[in-house]
Amino acid sequence: MNHYAMEVEDLTKRFGDVVALDGVTFEVATGEIFGFLGPNGAGKTTTINALIGLTQPTSGHLRVLGFDYPADIPNAQARIGVVPDESNLYPELSGLENLRFSAALYGMPAAERDSRALSLLERFSLADVKHRRFGAYSKGMKRKLTIAAALIHQPEILFLDEPTTGIDVGSARQIRALLGALNADGVTIFLTTHYIEEAERLCNRIAFLVAGKIVRIDDTERLLTEAQEGSSVTLALDGHADAAARIIAEAFPHLLISRGNHRTLTVSASGTIRLTPLLRALDEAGIEIFEARVVRSSLEDVFVRITGIEAREMRAANGGNAQ
Repeated sequence: MNHYAMEVEDLTKRFGDVVALDGVTFEVATGEIFGFLGPNGAGKTTTINALIGLTQPTSGHLRVLGFDYPADIPNAQARIGVVPDESNLYPELSGLENLRFSAALYGMPAAERDSRALSLLERFSLADVKHRRFGAYSKGMKRKLTIAAALIHQPEILFLDEPTTGIDVGSARQIRALLGALNADGVTIFLTTHYIEEAERLCNRIAFLVAGKIVRIDDTERLLTEAQEGSSVTLALDGHADAAARIIAEAFPHLLISRGNHRTLTVSASGTIRLTPLLRALDEAGIEIFEARVVRSSLEDVFVRITGIEAREMRAANGGNAQ
């Protein structure tokens, strides 16, 4: 078996004058969960569309499951499953009927379709609603059935584009558990997400994508170890967060400042933060500090440090909080 499920070299995609992907290069090992992390417009969906053969790159080389693109795209497509950011199932069909139809599209023999569909409905806790119209499903149920449809032909790779966006916390947790179980069964998973916490929980490796370029690829454990080498302090203030941020930026330019609300700030550094000079500078400026709390650094801190993009900005752009 090829050690790499996917190999991407110098992938570039232009839409007119817009450069959506700019020299993207990475490999995904067989059997890993690989996370593509970045804000809206970074190029995550364009990357997936190139890997599943829906868009032709402007330049670069792609190989999926040992098949070279574009010549071998049909051979690769028969062995991959795709969960798009918006469901591609039919609202007028029931859950069972949608899975039967998906199985037929992949050429599965009629005698096998029902048993495979019923098995997936059971695994995804949808057996009780198998005869209900898909259009009447909740958002979480729709997401689970869309994933089930992508698995109907037992693919070797599963591509998921923002799988938990816009669904309730319970469904998001169940989907993450299902993805972990699928990966344990040997399925390679390529996951795009703007939820940093989700990538931290699921992924073996993570690529940070910003404005069509990969700015960092690393093992999740190494990134988390790097996070622990830094330090962060959250300050609860008397309502003058803007003024406090300006004072800290001028007096301590090595510190990274993240805004919470008009009463809180978080300052981070790659090393130890000396609290006494920081608090003295704010006190001398007449800013009252109610609390200074040391917080554990996370993957979010690494992301902000590498990209300069606030995680809360990513969540706001996608219409929700982390699940």
